[in-house]
Amino acid sequence: MSKTKTAFFCSNCGQESAKWVGKCSACGEWNTFIEEVIVRGTDKPAQDWKEYSSLSSGLKTITLKDISSGNEKRWLTGDGELDRVLGGGIVPGSMVLVAGEPGIGKSTLFLQLCLQLQNITTLYISGEESAHQIKMRADRLQIMNDCFFLLTECNTQLIFKEIKKIKPQIVIVDSVQTLQTPFIESAPGSISQIRESAAEFQRFAKETGTAVFLIGHITKDGNIAGPKILEHMVDTVLQFEGDRNYTYRILRTLKNRFGSTSELGIYEMTGEGMRQVSNPSEILITQKDEELSGVAIAATMEGIRPLLIEVQALVTQSVYGTPQRTSSGFDLRRLQLLLAVLEKRGGFHFGVKDVFINIAGGIKVEDPSIDLAVLSALLSSYEDVAIPMRTCFAGEVGLSGEIRAVNRIEQRISEAEKLGFEKIILSKYNSKITIKSKQHIEIIPLGKVEELYRFLF
Repeated sequence: MSKTKTAFFCSNCGQESAKWVGKCSACGEWNTFIEEVIVRGTDKPAQDWKEYSSLSSGLKTITLKDISSGNEKRWLTGDGELDRVLGGGIVPGSMVLVAGEPGIGKSTLFLQLCLQLQNITTLYISGEESAHQIKMRADRLQIMNDCFFLLTECNTQLIFKEIKKIKPQIVIVDSVQTLQTPFIESAPGSISQIRESAAEFQRFAKETGTAVFLIGHITKDGNIAGPKILEHMVDTVLQFEGDRNYTYRILRTLKNRFGSTSELGIYEMTGEGMRQVSNPSEILITQKDEELSGVAIAATMEGIRPLLIEVQALVTQSVYGTPQRTSSGFDLRRLQLLLAVLEKRGGFHFGVKDVFINIAGGIKVEDPSIDLAVLSALLSSYEDVAIPMRTCFAGEVGLSGEIRAVNRIEQRISEAEKLGFEKIILSKYNSKITIKSKQHIEIIPLGKVEELYRFLF
């Protein structure tokens, strides 16, 4: 008989302790240890994957030079946004964790992914929805696939028995919080259950070369639910985010062992599933008939993708003792820094003004190259003078009021030219490599904030 015992686990990082402690020695959080029942038996069977595929092999110690090097094989999904976020496609044997708010479209996106892969055997494991619910969603997607299999089960041992019969190349688990291994007696979704279930799928993925996608929940703080070790175990962590008031969804990379972590994919939620947005610049720029003050267009980069986004600013007289500083999609501390630069270097009295900044489209931007556009929008609203509609900006602003150069300026200029912009204002330190390269868009190099104000107003 297996010996039953209890242990205490940190709900923040998963650290195990034989007794309750107030402060976690691993992550430093207080009052996070909870007690869970664990079965530690010696008769726990090990999964044998020797006959699953040719990639499975026994233990063998080799030298580094014996490993063949070359381009890793990747499966293209047909979804350009997902392929780019993953680093060029799905890597066999990889393990991907996808997290997002409830109702954001995680299940729809990956059910659509499974149905699109016509020549690859996929298994969709659902612990939250019934087969009829998934069938209703698949009917809305209007895609048929004979290589798609569905399993509604939570027990990991029963799941692996079905996996041995089907031998899928891609496994989708929706969601990891519903999995339950029979060797641990705690409830599904607990720290020990998530950790052990994810560990079993990790061993399965690495030994068989099967790609595994784990769909996860998030907490009310926006963090991925479960122990922090879950993010360390997987190869890639994707964050699916968006606003319920907008139809657009953004797929970000938080961790990627096979590609860049600065990529993002943009989707539009429709009745027929997730539609790829191939040109996001057009949806992030408001189409308006007349020029309005407080609006500036910024040429920014998300990974290797250039984007043109609209920055909106509103500067009003403060009616309270302390002026308000509010930003949506832009770092509030960065906004305060730019206001201080305008106060010190430009002589503008923003200390008695309420300032509001909004990035149109609900997107969050961390690229410092939009500083120049934010500054221009603030000055435009302050003077109540509109900036010409066919003018965009790309530059970082320093504390001394200088306009600093930004990287990949050629791609930013090409995107602005493609969308019909006539002028782009950037740092004069970028002008040496850009003036001779483009002829159809006017490049205006500036060096100081004072020069920007004189040029615009």
